[in-house]
Amino acid sequence: MSERRYDLAVAGAGLNGALLALAAARNGLDTVVVDRQPLDAMTLPAFDGRTTAVAYTSQRLFEALGLWAGLEPDAEPIRDIRISDAGHDGRPSPLFLHFDHRENAPTPDEARPMGWIVENRFLRRALYAALAREPRASVLAPAELAGTTRDATRALLHLGDGRTLEARLVASAEGRSGALREEAGIGARSWSYRQTAIVLVAAHELPHRGVAQEKFLPGGPFAILPMRNGEDGTHRSSIVWSERTPLAERLLTLDAARFNSEFARRFGDYLGKVQPVGPRFAHPLGLVHAERYVDERLVLVGDAAHGIHPIAGQGYNLGVRDVAALVEVLVEAHRLGLDLGAADTLERYAAWRRTDNLAMVAATDLLNRLFSNDIAPVRLARDVGIAAVHRIPPLRRFFMRHAMGLVGDLPKLTRGVAL
Repeated sequence: MSERRYDLAVAGAGLNGALLALAAARNGLDTVVVDRQPLDAMTLPAFDGRTTAVAYTSQRLFEALGLWAGLEPDAEPIRDIRISDAGHDGRPSPLFLHFDHRENAPTPDEARPMGWIVENRFLRRALYAALAREPRASVLAPAELAGTTRDATRALLHLGDGRTLEARLVASAEGRSGALREEAGIGARSWSYRQTAIVLVAAHELPHRGVAQEKFLPGGPFAILPMRNGEDGTHRSSIVWSERTPLAERLLTLDAARFNSEFARRFGDYLGKVQPVGPRFAHPLGLVHAERYVDERLVLVGDAAHGIHPIAGQGYNLGVRDVAALVEVLVEAHRLGLDLGAADTLERYAAWRRTDNLAMVAATDLLNRLFSNDIAPVRLARDVGIAAVHRIPPLRRFFMRHAMGLVGDLPKLTRGVAL
């Protein structure tokens, strides 16, 4: 017998799963989230050295849920983005594309950042603290989800310790290799880019002034993302250095002096002296896209549905829009007295999100293939393309709106509208 019946059970308490559980509970759904890791462990600096680019529309969702006031002190605004091609020596091409956050605003006083860079540990800390205060949300962590039994009327979640939970709907936010997606027999198109992202924090002599840089090196993009200053006032940036896996593996084995030399050559000297600080993290890069997002009383969100290359920094923001759309669909069904796990309810979510997700999957895949090479004619063509976009203001503003998440059929929460 089940211990308790929930409206929604969420598998995975990562950034998407915790956000989904919180948003659903805040809007009247009895929710439980299950994760094999203790929550405290996932807020430690050593657990995840990554940062997240929170787009403008994602920030509005955090604001609508009452989270942003606690996050803002640890969030660094992205005011400008500069994109350029670069050679093996790391020197950027003189042809570039520059996005200025003031360009899309009706007046300079109304200009808003295009996004914010937040360390993942701070995002988790804010989400877990909010979940602990939310009366309609329950958290089981650590707890092993051994499997589910789903039928036309309910879903049962079988935990490793013998307990059983009952819910109207199960959401998988387990990540790219989600066990529930496999259990449901949902196939996925996937491939490796044969690249590895080296993630670290760099301290530099001069302030970044809120400018994010993306240099396209022959082995992959090299992203320099503005962070809040360190506690000692050190100017810092988050680095996502994508490189072909064999070379990345060799770089990671270098001693500190040699690694720092290779890193500084690619970073450049535009911010003065630069030095990696803290640990290095490595993440293999690939693409995963589920053949469908729903099954009987099961729905996929975030990386369980689509995992993309970090080249555009939009992976998490796609997941945020998944969360906002799913919660809106479920809350509307709940208020009408409809079955949250019914096939037509879930298909509405899937249809809403499919186009946006597919467009971003295709765009990031194409960009990575186009820019991760050193073929002279291709390099010339993309440099000319970058410069052309820079010189056409309407086209430049269109890409800026995409980066901010302002294009498409936006869910209410990402427009700052309460449900």
